[in-house]
Amino acid sequence: MSYQTIEQALAEALSAHDVAGVTIQADGQIHRFDAPDKRPGNKAGWYVCPTGDIAVFGFWHTGHKASVSINRENDPRAVEIARKAAERAREERRRENQIKADQAARKAGEIWSHARKPDRRHPYLIGKGVSPNRARQHGPALVLDIRGFDREIHSLQFIQPDGRKTLLSNGSKKGNFIIVGGPGDPSQVLICEGWATGCTLLEARPHALVLAAIDAGNLRPVAMGARKQWPNAELVVCGDDDRGTSGNPGRRAAEKAARAAGGTVAFPQWPEGAPQSLSDFNDLANWQKGAA
Repeated sequence: MSYQTIEQALAEALSAHDVAGVTIQADGQIHRFDAPDKRPGNKAGWYVCPTGDIAVFGFWHTGHKASVSINRENDPRAVEIARKAAERAREERRRENQIKADQAARKAGEIWSHARKPDRRHPYLIGKGVSPNRARQHGPALVLDIRGFDREIHSLQFIQPDGRKTLLSNGSKKGNFIIVGGPGDPSQVLICEGWATGCTLLEARPHALVLAAIDAGNLRPVAMGARKQWPNAELVVCGDDDRGTSGNPGRRAAEKAARAAGGTVAFPQWPEGAPQSLSDFNDLANWQKGAA
């Protein structure tokens, strides 16, 4: 099947991916549109018409990309054009994300500098049975500074009194972490997912440097960065044991992170009768104290 214009060819290709209502401009520029499987306003889809008869489109969140042409015949130019268009789109996306991350880092620094000493009776601290350590408070929320191995602040995590957690919009998370506490030149580095778990670990190992990676998916880059930063330190990934979740993602992520960084892995050792709902070192400590 052939088309009169590249706009028609691209519109049908997008329709096959459940994308509708996009005004197509064959101007050689990269344009964004909403991916249908994400929230409105996501702008996770992109297209570009680098020539008058070939277009390329894709989706950031899936990595999918494809090219279309007016004739729908094998065009020897299409593969190379598609590759260059995708590279150009990725670079533009990277620049935009970096600008947003830099702006978020500046905002994080401002909020952190004005945040106050936390209320030691904050409901989250009481519920988790932990000390605030380096945490501060911003309004009703505890605020935690997310830093890189350069110790520069990149983002923030907010924890509301009811335990709801959010990250600063556009802040950089991958490979960054919350410094729970410990020495700057450690002989032992403990890496866990959540900050409250890190507080429990720091209480048990006050001479260790404890880093909270925020979530399971960030354990590996943080562990690898820690190994590079402190090559002679003992590195232990203290994982969540998600026994009640299919596939136990916490355990798998911790084991992969430890292997990648040449460290060891540790999990809570559950006494007989410990509820299946418990998954991390903080859960275990509170249950043993009768607080959970």
